[in-house]
Amino acid sequence: MIKNKAIESYLSLRDEIDNRCRELYKLHAPHLQCQAGCDMCCMDFSILPVEYHAIKELAGEDLKKGKPEAQKGKCPFLVNHRCVIYQARPVICRTQGLPLLFMGEENWELSACELNFTDFDFGTFTEENTFSQDRYNSKLYMINKQFTENFTEKNFDPTDLLPISSLLKE
Repeated sequence: MIKNKAIESYLSLRDEIDNRCRELYKLHAPHLQCQAGCDMCCMDFSILPVEYHAIKELAGEDLKKGKPEAQKGKCPFLVNHRCVIYQARPVICRTQGLPLLFMGEENWELSACELNFTDFDFGTFTEENTFSQDRYNSKLYMINKQFTENFTEKNFDPTDLLPISSLLKE
């Protein structure tokens, strides 16, 4: 099924991310409002070519369940408040709701869903109890670089981003 080494590396990274997210969801459970049916964060995100092609391969026929008529900016794979490509969803969707730590223009920044952590002291967030977005994005970028260098069907730049809604046309 999976023949591309970069996609295999992507799937391994995705497993690592899923494991970290499970740890954080368990740790922060009392402060998380995320649950089936909550779709406030479901957007038409743009993703790297390696993720795009992994989702294309893994989601298969489920891609046809997407809604081409989705409201502009909303994820077309959100149908009746459920993700129809949930098992193949991109990394950004896997981390939603968690406290995300990343480097802003000048300082470290923390981001979390406005529905979560409403009675939480944000000063107690550390690298150990947040999702280190830059660390994983760096790994993802390097995997994508390998993918784009070896992808022969189309010439991608490693910094290209593809709207997830483009998968509807596949």
